[in-house]
Amino acid sequence: MIHMNAKTIGVGTTAVLVLIYFLVAVGPRYTDPEGYAPADTHRSRTALEDEGRKLYIAYGCQYCHSQYLRQGDWGLGAERIAEAGDYAGDYAPQLGSSRNGPDLSQEGGEHSDDWHFAHFYNPRWTRPESIMPPFDYLRPEETKALTAYVQSLGHKLADERVARQWKWRKEAIAAYEAGVDENVEWLHANVPEGWLRVPNPYPITPVSFKRGETIYQRHCIGCHGPVGDGQGPAAAFIYPPPLNFTTLRRHGIEGGATGGMLYYQIMNGITGTAMPYFKRELESEKIWDVSNYVAKQFIGVVDANAEPKGIDAAFEPVEPAPAPPAL
Repeated sequence: MIHMNAKTIGVGTTAVLVLIYFLVAVGPRYTDPEGYAPADTHRSRTALEDEGRKLYIAYGCQYCHSQYLRQGDWGLGAERIAEAGDYAGDYAPQLGSSRNGPDLSQEGGEHSDDWHFAHFYNPRWTRPESIMPPFDYLRPEETKALTAYVQSLGHKLADERVARQWKWRKEAIAAYEAGVDENVEWLHANVPEGWLRVPNPYPITPVSFKRGETIYQRHCIGCHGPVGDGQGPAAAFIYPPPLNFTTLRRHGIEGGATGGMLYYQIMNGITGTAMPYFKRELESEKIWDVSNYVAKQFIGVVDANAEPKGIDAAFEPVEPAPAPPAL
């Protein structure tokens, strides 16, 4: 019979902890990597990406960012469920212990390189409500390496997205350097024709205008600035620079400065530039509200609740009823 005394409990507890340590911490390190064939999308990292990974670990990024997606995940970047083969050759895989920030397993190509440069320097410049600490003390070569590593997350799928960013970046730079009007024409030419003819379906009310202002401050002000001139603090890191909304004034509604145009570009972003998409962060009405805010506050061209109109939404200001017909 085992007598339960302090010595027995201490020895038993220690034995259990040692066993757990070997099973959880030591065992996986010596697991035969051949047992986990690389996924079809996997590729080896470059030397620069490896250097960035070391910095990622050294600065504790894994404490706030995970690198795995589960069946129930549906947020930013949730395009592919994690597989064991995604982590082939990684010791140790940076699965992460929390999601105080977004999951990064498919981050590569979601944003442009210069967006990341600004984000690492001061996250509040690209994400005004971010709780991520600034890394403004990084040397340029460290920021470059960290960006290369983050842009590699997703392996071959990330490479496709990064290639798309660079393809459109060349066109965006050429359009910007051609002049203000040429840049706006290029932007409008890459919005489907149907969207250019869609007015903002929501009227501007004091509440919706304030809601649009709040959304602008939460998501847009770091790049486009408080007066919409594209001179936010992040602009120093971004090329081509953020759009100056006031330049859209002379284009008017006929020139494409419609609610539909703004909605499409806020929803889908402008790939190749630092303008990200917001289709997974802002539901439809919020995009329309911030579109109305930008149109009224900075452009001075408003098509809110104009024709062609469909059936008004249930939760929408009621327009004055027409007078009854004379008897």
